[in-house]
Amino acid sequence: MSELIIRLGDRIRQIRKEKQLSQEELGELSGLHTNYIGQVERGEKNVTIESLEKIVVGLDISMEHLFRYIDPVDQQDELGQINELLSSRSDQDKAMVLHVIKNIFNWELSKYN
Repeated sequence: MSELIIRLGDRIRQIRKEKQLSQEELGELSGLHTNYIGQVERGEKNVTIESLEKIVVGLDISMEHLFRYIDPVDQQDELGQINELLSSRSDQDKAMVLHVIKNIFNWELSKYN
């Protein structure tokens, strides 16, 4: 299989484990057979877009989130650096950072009103 298929499978496995799901649980949530989930994670199956959509739904993530780190850019812009910093943080930390950023922007807007 191609390197891309292997990286995609690794990414699916990584997200599944972050969400503390077994292959069986992901299979149930996505409507796919457990064996198929295992084959995709090991890079043995060339997954279809339709199956990817089911896996994304089962993982409760977006396609963008799934593909975010499959082929990372070597030189990241500021937004990429922010995403990198936040990627391994808890949902609570991410919500706090969002709150802080919104407050900063609102404060800046209020200076000019």
